[in-house]
Amino acid sequence: MPKIALQRPSSLDRAPLLSSLAELLHAWLPRQRWFAGKGRTITDLTLLSVTELHPGCLHLLVRAEHEGPPAGRGPGTSPPPDDCYQLLLGVREFLPPKLAHAVIGRADEGPLAGLMVYDALQDSEAAGLLLERLRHPGTAGPLRFERDTRVPLPHGLAPRLLDAEQSNTSLVYGDSFILKVFRRIQPGVNPDLEVPASLARQGCTRVPAPAAWFQTSHPEQATLGVLQPYLRDATDGWALALETLSSERDFTQEAYALGRATAEVHLALAKAFPLDTPTRRHNRRLAEAMTERLHATARSVPALLPYVPGLQ
Repeated sequence: MPKIALQRPSSLDRAPLLSSLAELLHAWLPRQRWFAGKGRTITDLTLLSVTELHPGCLHLLVRAEHEGPPAGRGPGTSPPPDDCYQLLLGVREFLPPKLAHAVIGRADEGPLAGLMVYDALQDSEAAGLLLERLRHPGTAGPLRFERDTRVPLPHGLAPRLLDAEQSNTSLVYGDSFILKVFRRIQPGVNPDLEVPASLARQGCTRVPAPAAWFQTSHPEQATLGVLQPYLRDATDGWALALETLSSERDFTQEAYALGRATAEVHLALAKAFPLDTPTRRHNRRLAEAMTERLHATARSVPALLPYVPGLQ
């Protein structure tokens, strides 16, 4: 079925568009595993930005306001009153059966009335077009797409969605690159972009350097996603150690290699992010913040109370 091209300016006005999406997102967002407001009622939704990436695909930044503390946290904690989420929504008259799992719902009113809305990151065609945006740096509304032109990015790499992550959404392209799309957006440069890029500038090859990335300038500067080479045969170090020792094989060489890699990364980090000598005021504020978190945790888990004096 053809996708809908929202070319009329009024179609991308935030207030009318929210009238189409608010009810659907109120129901859909809390069900997503990357939704940070678990156990908290959404009291309001605000569209911070709307950009049509290509016909039938909208990029949204949505602010969700909450009430009450998160599930499992005590009254002494101070959770943020709202969170900003990145959504890529597809819009079609009808969805093919292969996209039934991506359905968000059919809009009843507003500019999308009568149209089906779905999670476009689960659509291989939309995911492929997102990679094309990264292959060709430029802007789309407040969005800016950038890349390291020294890294070849082939056309037509088949995307597949990873289902292991909890707080983000990752797409693997042709088993060659992985794109991490951040769902909960924080202002500033995301560490997943800043740290690997800084390590690469130090000549450290232990962490894959960013090949491409995209960010927004509205409502504030923020990183939205990072594309890096995909290490298809990578193994978690702790899992490797347990597997090797459980099979009674010698782990000496692997342990040495892991230690050396860890040391190289930390030495490169020390050069990339040199620390200033902390002042007494800095240390006092750090200790006060740690103490506050300690007592908040003990209030939530009373079994920890006997250990508080020693930890403090």
